[in-house]
Amino acid sequence: MANSPINVTHLAAVDAARAARVLSEVREAALAGQQARPAPRPVIGQSWRRMLRSGVDPEHDFRSDLLSDEELRRRREASPLRQVLPVLREGLLSVADVARHIMVVADAEGRVLWREGCAPVLRKADRLGFQLGADWREDVVGTNGVGTPAVVRRPVQVFAGEHFVRSQTSWTCTGAPITDPRDGRLLGVVDVSGPLETMHPATLAWVDSVAKLAEARLRELHVDALERLRAVAAPVLARVGGRALVVDRDGWTAAVTGMPYTARVALPRAAGPGRRWLPALGLCSLEPLAGGWLVRAVDEPPVPGATRIVLDLAQPRRWSVTVSSAAGSWSHELSPRHAELLYLLAVRRSGRSAAQLARDMFGDPARTVTVRAEMSRVRRYLGTFLAHRPYRFCEDAEVDLLLPDDPRDLLPHSTAPAVEEGRGTPVGS
Repeated sequence: MANSPINVTHLAAVDAARAARVLSEVREAALAGQQARPAPRPVIGQSWRRMLRSGVDPEHDFRSDLLSDEELRRRREASPLRQVLPVLREGLLSVADVARHIMVVADAEGRVLWREGCAPVLRKADRLGFQLGADWREDVVGTNGVGTPAVVRRPVQVFAGEHFVRSQTSWTCTGAPITDPRDGRLLGVVDVSGPLETMHPATLAWVDSVAKLAEARLRELHVDALERLRAVAAPVLARVGGRALVVDRDGWTAAVTGMPYTARVALPRAAGPGRRWLPALGLCSLEPLAGGWLVRAVDEPPVPGATRIVLDLAQPRRWSVTVSSAAGSWSHELSPRHAELLYLLAVRRSGRSAAQLARDMFGDPARTVTVRAEMSRVRRYLGTFLAHRPYRFCEDAEVDLLLPDDPRDLLPHSTAPAVEEGRGTPVGS
């Protein structure tokens, strides 16, 4: 009989103490190199294997230095998550004291930026090192409700002995990633934590729903900002001849004239006034506006020269593509889905049809509509560097693929069959 994963939600709903004992036995067996019966849930088992490879000590917790007050304040001011704190508080803190929970909001690097809720639980969190400014990345403090959702890019509940580090096994935490609704970039994680007896089967859906409300609020704020910029852009573009558009500081388009509409323009990391080469547009002139840039296309012949494309997937949570040519260089941070697609094209340079990519991504060649929609978004920033029919990098480009030192750490969020093949692990393991 197959060694089925433990149904933590069902068991804990019936008897939390018994669930904790069973999970403790599963954890001890797994860390001793034995086959645990029942098996840990896949998301937990995969996290434990990552911890063993990275050298996290399961018996002794590690606490990095806390952020200074000045750095904590700077990160709070720079984080888009500050704009959705009212949504998170309204959705999660209303029952915190009754349920003996705390709400924790961490940035994309796992640093705790905000922490509120039940006072006795906050004091217990202090003893665990779960403090403001603490680093709760998975590869620093082990499997947990902040670091693990950031890696796998989906909501995760970590109950009692599912924590990798022993000192955390009296704790239960449920976290959900919050991503930028514009491009899928990870902004941080919201987590609800408390003593193990506070675990409830509905907590995972609850936290995930509030995270999605926060993302919806970020989407509304972005639309509002573009509307304000559009009002500034209208009289400016009315006076401009030729091809031009007005974009916000991140390159999102507010208005265009003399050219087809494109949702976003990939701007240089340190955009400044003057002439810049932009993908899909070529040589352009950038002029600052309140809240954005006026971008005017300069009709000059393209600069000849070799093109180098670097696809950097070596980091555990942040992936990027950098294009360098005689005309200039620019980088774009990739969403999890785009990182998967570009990886597949980098390892299959001859190209892939939509059906082949659908099989690579989902194990289902019929899901071509999803693939074509995502590849259309990719081509908005890669432009002519990405050909289609079949989809492939342009033939005259040198493509460098940077991968993790350990193949098993490749795109750890991904469940795509072709990515699992690249890790050297059987599909579904």
